[in-house]
Amino acid sequence: MGLVAIVGRPNVGKSTLFNRIIEERHAIVESEPGVTRDRLYAKGEWAGKSFQLVDTGGIVPDSEELFDKAIREQAMLAIDEADHIIFVVDSRDGVTPVDAEIASLLRQSKKPVTLVVNKCDAPNSDLYASEFYSLGLGDPFPISALNGRSTGDFLDQVVADLPTEHDEEDSRLKIAVVGRPNVGKSSLTNALLGKDRMVVTPIAGTTRDAIDSIVTYYGQEIVLIDTAGLRRRSQIKESVELYSTMRTSRAIERCDVAVVMIDATQGLEHQDKRILSEVEAARKGIIIAVNKWDLVEKDTKTADAFTAKIREELRTLDYVPVVYISAVSKQRITKVLEMANAIQERRLARIPTHEMNERLIDILEKTPPPSIRGRDLRINYVTQVRSAPPVFAFFLNFPDLLPDSYKRYIERQLRKLYDFEGVPISFLFRKKSKDRE
Repeated sequence: MGLVAIVGRPNVGKSTLFNRIIEERHAIVESEPGVTRDRLYAKGEWAGKSFQLVDTGGIVPDSEELFDKAIREQAMLAIDEADHIIFVVDSRDGVTPVDAEIASLLRQSKKPVTLVVNKCDAPNSDLYASEFYSLGLGDPFPISALNGRSTGDFLDQVVADLPTEHDEEDSRLKIAVVGRPNVGKSSLTNALLGKDRMVVTPIAGTTRDAIDSIVTYYGQEIVLIDTAGLRRRSQIKESVELYSTMRTSRAIERCDVAVVMIDATQGLEHQDKRILSEVEAARKGIIIAVNKWDLVEKDTKTADAFTAKIREELRTLDYVPVVYISAVSKQRITKVLEMANAIQERRLARIPTHEMNERLIDILEKTPPPSIRGRDLRINYVTQVRSAPPVFAFFLNFPDLLPDSYKRYIERQLRKLYDFEGVPISFLFRKKSKDRE
């Protein structure tokens, strides 16, 4: 998907516009300038086109305050990565010197820019927008992010420049190597590319400035998506981490299977859990690769104990396989490719409807759902409605009453019957049709 960045000086309504476009309260909106310190990402859609939207902190071009420098650099990184930029200004303030400086930066970026004049809450305030022609960024769009007035007009222009999704179908397995900074992502990628039996051809990725690599492994082409591409030197540590977050999100969106790398010397950390949660939410295949295993004292920590600790902290991800590797010594690195291949086969698998109904429904009838509000719940029928990721539809008499605990029970039984290791699966619960009653 294309990436759209919202930029502007502090307190012009960027976060309000962000929430308006994604149609939910995601960004924190306050009248105090500088509330959006970190960039926020969400999926937007307009006129049939989906895109990733990034909300940036307010740019203060000349400030030497560390806080302002951090926000400025974060915003510039978003601009650098974006396919289209929405520049927000405030109709009530007119053109400010900061607006002019930001406009100069945007013109230098050579990126498509849509100029949005916010806080035009009524038609008579649209007259203020003409002043902003002086910024040299084309026609200004007077809008109100707060009440949604005229927001559709400028969005038409934004999506017109964005790339079309799925221009061509690529059936090759796509693996994203993701994880916190310094866990060894680039080391693993380089180790995989350095194997004698692998032929490597660099190809331009759909993400700007990222390079994907094609690995031929036993005759099969596999695309490695590089998320370790933080080549930029930065004095502000937070910017690098946020840039890494953006790269990770886009890589997860594009991949089939994500290899989430964990540092064996540090153990499972909060950011690891966040990345795993993001992969699961995207319904991609998941592998946990514990890197730097060669640096761990085996007398004090075994793989079984380490895995047990991970399972304890990630109870809902007990279906995710764990592999112990060393990217430096190349220990078990090809195992990652083998596991990813197997996981993708499971993601693509189709289970015959008659077989599922014979096996799974029989189990569920022996342990039926509990009665809710005096109603007996009965599941009559199940079918797989899609693959990659697998989605299963269950038909029952009162789908809204089915408790979450029983849904988890269904998932456990399904996983016992069929091998979905490393594969998130989704369920739909629907009212049974009359012809099945």
